[in-house]
Amino acid sequence: MNDVRIIKRYQNRKLYDTHQSCYVTLEEIAQIIREGHEIQVIDNKTKNDITYMTQIQLLFDQEKKSTKAGDVELLKRVIRAEEGTFTGYIRSLEGVESTTTEEAPVNTFNAFNASELNTTVETTNTLN
Repeated sequence: MNDVRIIKRYQNRKLYDTHQSCYVTLEEIAQIIREGHEIQVIDNKTKNDITYMTQIQLLFDQEKKSTKAGDVELLKRVIRAEEGTFTGYIRSLEGVESTTTEEAPVNTFNAFNASELNTTVETTNTLN
């Protein structure tokens, strides 16, 4: 169970599980993680590791599907935290220093553009 399952992300945004030899959804990747498997998501064109951004997108999608109202106060605390990120906020709660010693290449974190998230931003006009 300690084997890392490689997921390839193709330019058409499809995710391919090389272990099962089939395409998977973000929801299926979440289930793989819940089952205790380690994953690594690789952009098939650039060969960049996009595991972090894929998991962030997974969490975002889970939040969108949630029937419970989001905790705005929690989000404010995260934004006001030193790093202003969930990772930084959770590390501060756990008392863990950042383990990253060097900056990741910028292109690693451009795996998902806003247009690729396939979401709609609600403005005051769309809410009326």
